[in-house]
Amino acid sequence: MGKTSVLLVGFLFSFLVVTVQAGDKYKKYNDPSLPINKRIRDLMRLMSLDEKIGQMVQIDRKVATPEVMRDYKIGSILSGGGSVPHLQATPQEWLNMVNGFQNGSLSTRLGIPMIYGIDAVHGHNNVYKATIFPHNIGLGATRDPELVKRIGSATAREVRATGINYVFAPCIAVCRDPRWGRCFESYSEDPDIVKEMTEIINGLQGEIPKDSRKGVPYVGGKDKVVACAKHFVGDGGTTRGINENNTVIDKHGLLSIHMPGYNAAIIKGVGTVMVSYSSWNGVKMHANHDLVTNFLKGALRFRGFVISDWQAIDRMTYPVHANYTYSVLTGVQAGLDMIMVPYNYTEFIDTLTGLVKNKFIPMNRIDDAVRRILRVKFQLGLFENPLSDESFIDQLGHQAHRDLAREAVRKSLVLLKNGENADEPMLPLPKKSSKILVAGSHADDLGNQCGGWTINWQGGSGNNLTSGTTILKGIAEAVDPSTEIVYEENPEFDYVKSNNFSYGIVVVGEPPYAETNGDNLNLTIPLQGQYTLYNVCANIKCVVVLISGRPLVIMPHLEQVDALVAAWLPGTEGKGVADVLFGDYGFSGKLPRTWFKTAEQLPMNVGDLNYDPLYPFGYGLTTQPLNATS
Repeated sequence: MGKTSVLLVGFLFSFLVVTVQAGDKYKKYNDPSLPINKRIRDLMRLMSLDEKIGQMVQIDRKVATPEVMRDYKIGSILSGGGSVPHLQATPQEWLNMVNGFQNGSLSTRLGIPMIYGIDAVHGHNNVYKATIFPHNIGLGATRDPELVKRIGSATAREVRATGINYVFAPCIAVCRDPRWGRCFESYSEDPDIVKEMTEIINGLQGEIPKDSRKGVPYVGGKDKVVACAKHFVGDGGTTRGINENNTVIDKHGLLSIHMPGYNAAIIKGVGTVMVSYSSWNGVKMHANHDLVTNFLKGALRFRGFVISDWQAIDRMTYPVHANYTYSVLTGVQAGLDMIMVPYNYTEFIDTLTGLVKNKFIPMNRIDDAVRRILRVKFQLGLFENPLSDESFIDQLGHQAHRDLAREAVRKSLVLLKNGENADEPMLPLPKKSSKILVAGSHADDLGNQCGGWTINWQGGSGNNLTSGTTILKGIAEAVDPSTEIVYEENPEFDYVKSNNFSYGIVVVGEPPYAETNGDNLNLTIPLQGQYTLYNVCANIKCVVVLISGRPLVIMPHLEQVDALVAAWLPGTEGKGVADVLFGDYGFSGKLPRTWFKTAEQLPMNVGDLNYDPLYPFGYGLTTQPLNATS
């Protein structure tokens, strides 16, 4: 009996020891079987002030190291435009870099994983050999939300191929003035089209379950990413289209024109919202507590996190960074949850810590921000799978995605003119001709046809940026083998006149640009493009393909042009242009914005009292495929 008791006591002691040891290892917040809200509460009760403030910080990869992530408990990293491991880095090199940073985060006391963000605004556009889709203005011309959803899914897989899990897309600005340098990032001047195109969120994040609560973020699997609706709110309505400027409009106008896309995005479970640099009636959006906290988080019930734009805290004052303490105080109190610093993170952390300790910012505001950030991270599955999944590496530039981009190009093309009358159309072009001339600065230039936000922030001209198919190459593959193609970028008048060409294809347009660098008050085709257009079209039958992020002044050239196509910024798959020019597919695109006669008419949008466009919103001629089986 005594021996049995001793054995029993020994067993109980061993059981208690094992139980205590297991209890030491068990953390509620790491238990995926628990509801997310319970996991958030458990983690937050363990977090110190510096751990909470660290979660609110997003830094650029250029200043990130595993040690920085560990020591400052940084919540997020981003790659700004052109911020890459090195030129032409492979998916594996991206993935290794991201995992290296993540291991730094996992080595902290609580092991809270970081989230990595990037501008994937027309495909995974920072990454060499990624599929570059048409910019949003072209997608707006398709009027095809289901296509845009598929593009979102493809983009998510390519982003995952590099180990990244968060994209600063979609831009749901409603561009009301094409002089704005970001107009190509807007789907349309019409808020209803912009609202429809938020379907891309279902592609990026996955389709939200029908029983989900409004405003709660949703990410539906390892092949999906967190999306970001931007830029809240009114960024597309600034005076004269000046980037980051002031949107002067009453509240009814703001809510009816610029807000519908956000309500739709929140219903779809968008994870984050980025605030705009711009102001509304003189108040900086990054300082607008009424709109960010009361309306976005309150009335619209948004439960994800609100992120600032790049260095936007610094830019709340003029001169920039003139009163940083004021900027941090005002921005965080307005409702910003995560701050894109991206370099001076120690100054931001010290400033915010001082403001909290001195009771200028209440602890409940910090807790609200951290709760939202953790909600997105838990929903993403970061705590279960913090390191990147290498099984997606082959998705970058996948042929199925390139085929999808080619389809998007075809559907985005808007036919504005097709011969002098319907009985004598110029398009579709014959594939079999003796000799055709292809001319223009954008005919054989992949960088020009992709536009800004391609490999670099501003994009760039030339065929060395990334891989893809130029429009010239697409034409060469489309025509009959017996057809001679002559390519001359800027042919002289007499050269065109004397060479007996069957017809000419002129591809001209804007050089690449992004943001403020694209602000433009005259919106004319660059002079060399105008000369090329005249030299060709004054001598032979010609079709002009215009590559641009917005309508341009074309009326002075219309009489010389036999056919005119708005191709926007089509991306890497130039074959899509040739597919439609030569009749394998018909033209179907419709103008997503008004095509003005002169820049002096601007701003001019559908529904205006004095609406007198060259081509109205929604205009677009159609053609039928030459081969019905296509």
